[in-house]
Amino acid sequence: MECRYCQTLNAEDDHRCRRCGRRLRMTPVYTARSAAAPVLRPEPEEVPVAAHPPIAEPVAIPKRKITYQPSLFSSKEVPRVVPFESIAGTAVEAAAKRSASLKPRIRRAKPIPGQQDLAFASATTARYTRPSEGVIYCDAPVAIPAHRAMAAALDGSMILIGLAVFGSIFHLAGGTVVINAKTIPLLIVVAGVMAILYKLLWCLGNGDTAGMRWTHLTLVNFDGKHPDRRQRIYRMASGCLSFLAAGLGLLWALVDEETLTWHDHISKTFPTPV
Repeated sequence: MECRYCQTLNAEDDHRCRRCGRRLRMTPVYTARSAAAPVLRPEPEEVPVAAHPPIAEPVAIPKRKITYQPSLFSSKEVPRVVPFESIAGTAVEAAAKRSASLKPRIRRAKPIPGQQDLAFASATTARYTRPSEGVIYCDAPVAIPAHRAMAAALDGSMILIGLAVFGSIFHLAGGTVVINAKTIPLLIVVAGVMAILYKLLWCLGNGDTAGMRWTHLTLVNFDGKHPDRRQRIYRMASGCLSFLAAGLGLLWALVDEETLTWHDHISKTFPTPV
């Protein structure tokens, strides 16, 4: 059966159209498709003119009123779909402004402690480049080994004077000092303790020793500044290791390019003439 609205062919037992869903009429309906289709009619037989009956006048057939099925969705009904912009319009605008205001973050490589930068700058650019803040170039000269040996000798004489005073007090108190193979190690230990106490007092006072002052030497770090108590104590400890290692840490200055000893490199401090 053919639908009169969409001209879709349906089965004979269908009551509604498969395409538009409208009710199918049981009576045949002449449509444009059916009118355009050729109709095969048998050829009329030749009949004498006298045998034709008179032509009857056409009878007017009353037209039936065509009823259409109403639409399932009326335009007057309130739409059931609520737009998202009406609920979260302000939130959408705020998110759009926030995304527009955000700037792309620049990732910078984290510096690795102890890693040095490679200077690829040319001589012309390095000449006009301003040094960064907090970096001080130390141009102080390093004291020569003879000058440092003179200051160490004066400090050693101060330690010997302290040992002599200590022995005199011990003798006046009624004690006797016996020097033999058994007491020599003890005397060496006492002399070492006295030397450490002498150096420790100057480190805690954050000042140069008497021998360095008499020879006009002052202690500075690699940045050209005066070291603090921690650096002085670190230098004293590394100096003891240099002396206990058969004096190899002190002899290091004879082969070093800048005449620095081993404890100078460890503590990053050195004496310089004033």
